[in-house]
Amino acid sequence: MRRSNVTRDDGTWVGLALDVQVRPRPGLCVFSAGPRLLIAQQSRPVLLAAVEEPLQGVDFWRTGAYRSFVPPLRADAARALAGSAERWAHRFARYLVDSPDSPLHEGRWLLSGESPFRRWRHPGTSHAEYWRSMLVDGHPDGYIDWFVHSGSWEVLPLRPMPDADDSRVKAYRKQAREGTLPPVLLWWVSGLDCHLILDGHARLAAAIAESVEPPLLQVHRTVPRDDLAARVDEAVGFYEGELARFAELRAVHGPTVPDGAATAGPQLARLIQDLDTAEQPTWAWPLPGGDNEWRRIAREATAGQDWPVISGTASGT
Repeated sequence: MRRSNVTRDDGTWVGLALDVQVRPRPGLCVFSAGPRLLIAQQSRPVLLAAVEEPLQGVDFWRTGAYRSFVPPLRADAARALAGSAERWAHRFARYLVDSPDSPLHEGRWLLSGESPFRRWRHPGTSHAEYWRSMLVDGHPDGYIDWFVHSGSWEVLPLRPMPDADDSRVKAYRKQAREGTLPPVLLWWVSGLDCHLILDGHARLAAAIAESVEPPLLQVHRTVPRDDLAARVDEAVGFYEGELARFAELRAVHGPTVPDGAATAGPQLARLIQDLDTAEQPTWAWPLPGGDNEWRRIAREATAGQDWPVISGTASGT
């Protein structure tokens, strides 16, 4: 596995690129059976989901079987790494790569320290109010609403969020007040169009209880290294096409028409920058046995509890 820092033109650190090899399938894996998804950790079903038709949202069932692959984070380490998303990223990268229970598989990934959520927060909304609105409710079953909450901004815990008076949360609340709280680790899953909490449920609960902005690290697939050259050629082709289009306009309308470099140049720069950071769709493996197997797993995981999605009586299934 190769790690490399991703920075902007001004040197600002964006994230850590992870080139993963010799891992054909991850331990935390997404399986698909048509519009139905299963996330399993090794052989344990963690999350069952059914995409509603038309595409308005996802019904889900959490089994409670998810286990974080990140070991407990000591307070002295939290103090030593406080405020450095880059140093935390290098530490979490080890857990992601070394653990057989993580979602990483062959390809290129970005472990980003840039929060994808800040741009959606309304001025005047407290951190606590904002993050409560972003968390998907429901246990064991619930609904991810794409119709109301568009833009991949919801966050789905993989297990119930602990209460503010939980012993772990109390310990983290002190770190939240001191500014030494370790990051919450998120995984963007395109099939759900939301972020899953891989590690840090108690830390996020502590940040909400103290109404502070939680530090975040987000992992997602990005453009594979083998595809970069072709993507750069596409970006350059777009730039050259725009200059040619403006040249044609100048030939017809005269020199009052700009040459296009002032608009096409920044667009080219953004396209090149996005090659290191853009989210790529999450890989899903076909579920052996298809829909029938998904329903069998769902019946076993729900232990006979009433979840209409299994029988197909839920809205849109």
